[in-house]
Amino acid sequence: MNQRTIAEKVSCTGVGLHSGAPVHLTLQPARVGSGVVFVRTDLPTPVEIPAEPDYVVDTTMATTIGLGDATVGTIEHLLAALHGLGIDNVRVELDGPEVPVMDGSAASFVFLIRVAGIYEQRARRRVLKLRKAIEVRDGDRYARIEPISGRGGFRVSYDVDYDHPVIGRQVLRNLDVTPESFEREISRARTFGFMRDVEALWRMGLGKGGSLENAVLLDDAAVMNREGVRWPDEFVRHKVLDLIGDFALLGTSIEGHVKIHKGGHALHQALAAEVQRVIAAEERRSRSRIADRAARERSQESGRL
Repeated sequence: MNQRTIAEKVSCTGVGLHSGAPVHLTLQPARVGSGVVFVRTDLPTPVEIPAEPDYVVDTTMATTIGLGDATVGTIEHLLAALHGLGIDNVRVELDGPEVPVMDGSAASFVFLIRVAGIYEQRARRRVLKLRKAIEVRDGDRYARIEPISGRGGFRVSYDVDYDHPVIGRQVLRNLDVTPESFEREISRARTFGFMRDVEALWRMGLGKGGSLENAVLLDDAAVMNREGVRWPDEFVRHKVLDLIGDFALLGTSIEGHVKIHKGGHALHQALAAEVQRVIAAEERRSRSRIADRAARERSQESGRL
């Protein structure tokens, strides 16, 4: 499959979930192999920050990337939409420190991408087919990715367990992530939080832009949003959305089955970091094979002279 970008530029305006700051965001088509690059256009000199694991600087309640003093926060919902719809290369320009939260899901970004259109480029997409399982643990929590047999693809199994009567234990098993399944099953799942945590978040400087318009909020007994939830298991679906966004930082299509138990951004990024090491090792082996082949060809050529 070839790499893809968007066909035309497209923009939106919103507020940051944690900063509360208004922000204007524009998606621009990008060249082959450039990946996803965020650009802080509000700074005296615009700063470009690649959406790659090495640039992750914080995973507290969201994923933040940075370069020097410039950061961009809450990137995971936009990255999930881009990766979920198969977009490899795009330039993300924004005039603030955080991607707008929109309605708390990836649905608005899916809409923007559909409006912009998708353009197939003349270069093959990078694909990593896992050869062995990789796992990271944190107490009773774990994140694992295993090789997948058959036709390959990216599959997710995820479970959460919250001490709350509305959520409790929720499980989503064996979701094969495709543009169709992402848009239908995952993209509309909203971020969520608990009233009991709000004051603590404010003291940390977080959640300043949160509201019932862009998050599912729960008190100790029920969902506070008048419209309720979009699915009974919207909470685990949103965790899958976050996972897809966090794994998009790898810049590679992964063929494997990800299994997460009680995950979050930090655990997602820990697993992604291990996968990144595998990708780097594969690239070193590939360069070594190319160099060896070139050396053999030079040797054979010398022998014929």
